[in-house]
Amino acid sequence: MTGDRLAARLLEIVDIASESRDEAALAAHVLEQLPDARDAGDTCVLAGVTERRERPLVLFAGHLDTVPAQGNFPGRLEDGVVHGLGAADMKAGVAVMMELALAVGSLDASVDVGFVFFGREELPFGDSSLTPLLEREPGLRSADLAIVMEPTDNELHAGCVGNINATWTFRGVAGHSARPWLADNAIHRAGRGIAALAEVEVVDHVFAGLTFREVVSAVTVHGGVARNVVPDECVVEVNMRYAPGTSAADAEAKLHALCDPHGELVIDGNAPSGLVSTGPLVDRLVAAGDGLTLAPKQAWTPVAELTGAGVDAINFGPGRPLYAHRRDEQVEVEALVKSYNTLERFLCA
Repeated sequence: MTGDRLAARLLEIVDIASESRDEAALAAHVLEQLPDARDAGDTCVLAGVTERRERPLVLFAGHLDTVPAQGNFPGRLEDGVVHGLGAADMKAGVAVMMELALAVGSLDASVDVGFVFFGREELPFGDSSLTPLLEREPGLRSADLAIVMEPTDNELHAGCVGNINATWTFRGVAGHSARPWLADNAIHRAGRGIAALAEVEVVDHVFAGLTFREVVSAVTVHGGVARNVVPDECVVEVNMRYAPGTSAADAEAKLHALCDPHGELVIDGNAPSGLVSTGPLVDRLVAAGDGLTLAPKQAWTPVAELTGAGVDAINFGPGRPLYAHRRDEQVEVEALVKSYNTLERFLCA
């Protein structure tokens, strides 16, 4: 596969706006471009073989949506690099998927191959269109392996960490800033709680031979009324990432134990971790690459949705995690070619 073709395909889909909840135009484009594609509803498109037959079934999965634009739309090709919204996360992977879908009929593949395009991945876990799709299309759950084309810089990332978002509210008593001893400053209470949270050490967890890191962070702070008012409320948003092997309930309990002594914690969302998948097809993918090894995925990805539905899944894609969600989002054309060639060798092994 030529770099020019892959670059043109990527630039073509970068220039179709598809921010979360606005993926319909890109879904329609994918449907139009792939001869055997079908509309699976809810901005989801399926192509190729989508249920287990006599041979192993491998699915390629990729989300169509992007985060909001940051002055990086439309895209451009410059010096062997495609720039633009979603270039790395994860339209690079979608472009490779589309070209594989067009070529698979002429390849001497030794497995059946299907393609799953879906929306709303960049929104909270409960909004994703993939989990409902897996319920509507039971054949997908019979797959032997799903390759999620998330940005990994052409490395093989196994599993994924769980992701909790929570709201931490600190309450006090309002008063005049000239007489703060008559009030109870909620921002000061929040400061003490945040300082305690900052002292929590990173915890390494080994799961299936890979080391994942459990971390917790305060990510936003909202508080204050005016410069002469001691505030009676301060709200902090907290994010926690937890390793495979830790249940969603246990992770929430740990976060409550850290935060409850200082303020009121409410869990807003909890995306469970994804299991580490191994086996002959993963070994075959490792062998198809150039020095590929398994590494832990220190982020949340749809691998969690797939392994939760009983499908072995792995992360592999051409985008660089470094550029995901950035104003200068980009991917090298060379990375697209490397990804495509690795996956073609994998299919034809």
